[in-house]
Amino acid sequence: MSLGLWLAVGTIGGVGAILRFLTDKAIGSRVGGEFPWGTFAVNISGSFILGILVGVALTGSALLLAGTATIGSYTTFSTWMLETHRLGQDDDRRPLVLNVVASLVVGLGAAELGRIIGGAL
Repeated sequence: MSLGLWLAVGTIGGVGAILRFLTDKAIGSRVGGEFPWGTFAVNISGSFILGILVGVALTGSALLLAGTATIGSYTTFSTWMLETHRLGQDDDRRPLVLNVVASLVVGLGAAELGRIIGGAL
């Protein structure tokens, strides 16, 4: 892998992380409440976009830049787990379960929908 490609991965990854932060804050401030809607929206939209990338059969450097650098830094497993842990700190575990189940089910559905759409492009 060339130095230019490494620099592109780092730069694009930084942009993806900033987009995650901005999207999360924009949605969280509009919706409010205890449930982490911003992270949920980021991860679902990222799953959908990754599905599209798989559907169009992106490979090589293009997949590295679009999938790993951009969407990999845009989505966030660690924040999802931290927020899920925080939801479970109260006696009511329903928000925790809702976050895990909805994220997995809707995320897989979004990825599959993206794959179907990407395959049709």
